[in-house]
Amino acid sequence: MKKHLSAENALSAVKSGDRIFIHGAAATPHRLIHGLMAHASRLENVEIMHLHTDGEAAYAKPIFKDSFRVANLFVGGNIRPHYDGERVDYLPCLLSEIPALFRSGERPIDIALMHLSPPDEHGFCTLGCSVDVALEAVSCARMVIAQINHQMPRVHGDGFIHISQLDHVIEVDDPLPESPPPHLTDIEIAIGQHTASLIDDGATIQTGIGAIPNAVLNALANHQHLGVHTEMWSDGLLNLLESGVIDNSRKKNHRGKTVSGFIAGTKRVYDFIDDNPSIIQARIDWINSPSEIAKNPSVAAINSAVQVDLTGQVCADSIGHRIISGVGGQMDFIRGASLSEGGKPIIALPSRTRKGQSRLVASLHPGAGVVTTRAHVHYIVTEYGLANLYGRTLNERAKALINIAHPDDREKLDRDWHQVRALYQ
Repeated sequence: MKKHLSAENALSAVKSGDRIFIHGAAATPHRLIHGLMAHASRLENVEIMHLHTDGEAAYAKPIFKDSFRVANLFVGGNIRPHYDGERVDYLPCLLSEIPALFRSGERPIDIALMHLSPPDEHGFCTLGCSVDVALEAVSCARMVIAQINHQMPRVHGDGFIHISQLDHVIEVDDPLPESPPPHLTDIEIAIGQHTASLIDDGATIQTGIGAIPNAVLNALANHQHLGVHTEMWSDGLLNLLESGVIDNSRKKNHRGKTVSGFIAGTKRVYDFIDDNPSIIQARIDWINSPSEIAKNPSVAAINSAVQVDLTGQVCADSIGHRIISGVGGQMDFIRGASLSEGGKPIIALPSRTRKGQSRLVASLHPGAGVVTTRAHVHYIVTEYGLANLYGRTLNERAKALINIAHPDDREKLDRDWHQVRALYQ
């Protein structure tokens, strides 16, 4: 291992044509990214791969077109303005399968840029708040360059990295990026209440970050003995942990532990997870394995969507042709929940977009990506109620979904559905 005083010096190891994996979410290694950008003028055709990252993502800007191209496993808000489908592109892959993609050598990783907690007395750092696919990236990379941050929480579980695995290191003392809980609207509160009505005491929940997940978690305040096996979590979940609603006492996998792949939130969350043996961060191919998810009782998997058509097809990674996110783990958890005894796969979304267009549609917009198929979908929830599509014909599904659409959209949806149904003949 070589210690460096500056990120720019540490990144001098990068050469043209390399493929670089960047640690993501709240573990985005900003110092290393800045160090990489300092070498942009001498680099050509460097491919960058990552899930969602925090911050500017300057490497995606057109002015760096000769230096960097980006293969996004998830297209976050910092990438969307620069997405062109060529130099800055999208690689769709189930989150549970990304580690296998790395191992396959289909896209070999030359360098992994990581953000770690300081080593303990045995020389072990941790991947902190983001283990997910990063653990496999470290294993597969030819070279690992790390920023060791005194403010990165030390988190139990799978994400231990020995100092001997690191080739180049810088030391920093930087606050982690924070994602404060959003303000909830009446629509989101109603969605949360309808969704919470589906969740039994003792259930194992999967949810994420954002207004609807927070609304659901707020509505679970009077539940008991909930467990957590989730892709990620944030401040909304912490409230339930502190109140004792979540005690993980009924789970089969890691009973008594809150289990996830990554965590993003405020400093309150980061302080809570630091060296907390009740919190486990695990590799994403285990966390998101449908067979592992299904071992837990009454799994309630809560995910969202851009559009749902009246047959139950769920678009979640694009608005028409425009990619806005990624496949992620939605299908992993929808399938895992459906296989769990008493499980409930749930898609929760507002009935309308901010521009007043119905999110429930007779036909998905041209180019819309189907993330969850109509064969996998069970519950759809809007602020107007819930529809259980499991065991229902296409026509029965359409009627159930029209009943939870915005009242002003129902008549048109009914007409549109009759037109679509005529095409079946």
